[in-house]
Amino acid sequence: MSIFSVKTYSSDQKKAWDDFVRHSKNATFLFFRDFMEYHQDRFEDYSLMLYKEDLLIALLPANRANDLVFSHQGLSYGGLLLTSDSKFSDVLECFKVLLEHLKSHDVTVLKLKRLPRIYEQSLCDDIDYLLFKTKAQLDRRDIAMVIDVNNRINGLSSNRKRNLKKAKSHPIEIREVVQFDAFFNELLLPNLQQRYNTLPTHTVEEITVLQSRFPKHIKQFNAYFEEQLIAGVTVFSSQTVAHAQYISTINTHSHLGGLDAIFDYLINVAFKDKRYVSFGISNENNGEQINQGLLSWKESFGAHAVAHDFYSISTENYKMLEEVMI
Repeated sequence: MSIFSVKTYSSDQKKAWDDFVRHSKNATFLFFRDFMEYHQDRFEDYSLMLYKEDLLIALLPANRANDLVFSHQGLSYGGLLLTSDSKFSDVLECFKVLLEHLKSHDVTVLKLKRLPRIYEQSLCDDIDYLLFKTKAQLDRRDIAMVIDVNNRINGLSSNRKRNLKKAKSHPIEIREVVQFDAFFNELLLPNLQQRYNTLPTHTVEEITVLQSRFPKHIKQFNAYFEEQLIAGVTVFSSQTVAHAQYISTINTHSHLGGLDAIFDYLINVAFKDKRYVSFGISNENNGEQINQGLLSWKESFGAHAVAHDFYSISTENYKMLEEVMI
């Protein structure tokens, strides 16, 4: 009988879950229960906790829809969360027991959004080998544009340098604020609706609640010209990455370099201790196409591509992990 077991998360396990996330080598604040549950009405939570005897050694943040389990539809990424001292043999057994557990509960496929490597605090490619062994199907691959602050191969483009110079010649003021209403209502919502006929992932009410729960991780930076809001960036900050969740400016004032001034401040002041600054993806149509204008704009800051993969794993393939070790 295996010494590994799987338990379904329940609210009385919140402290144990959050404590594990806090010390995991591949978790960010998005996996704390207070973040995961802000939209719990939209998803059927199916998060799982994996044990070796009585020791919690892995988590799977997840939701269920019919015979599919996703990790996670309501989050930017998911996957198996591990401890800093995880042994490959334990991860292997965890994943096997996990898939077997899902199959026994009438789940046919596990849909997994792999955590981009820039968020990992130490080497964590165990899951990649297990995806290979279980014949996981790569459904989608997005690319996020990211600046490696410690290894900037390309600096600012000439256009970005000109805009930053303009921003410094004008009295552009950068402020960190705790109110999101002005940025969302005056800049972000109108721009997203006009350009892409879409809405942000979060409502202004949701982002306000989340910021109150995670003030060290969610920050709003605005640029002002003569006291008028002209640009803004909402940042989700993890241990290794400052990620620009939302970026927007007033088109009629873009020549003033408000966004250039904000990103200069983010990279060189506010998040100078972070290894990476992420501009997010430029993919459209389920990853099949890339918005060239958006991509070029991000590259002009010296950003380069980082893959973000989406996989499907048939739960019956747990058997393929039974004879890996020899």
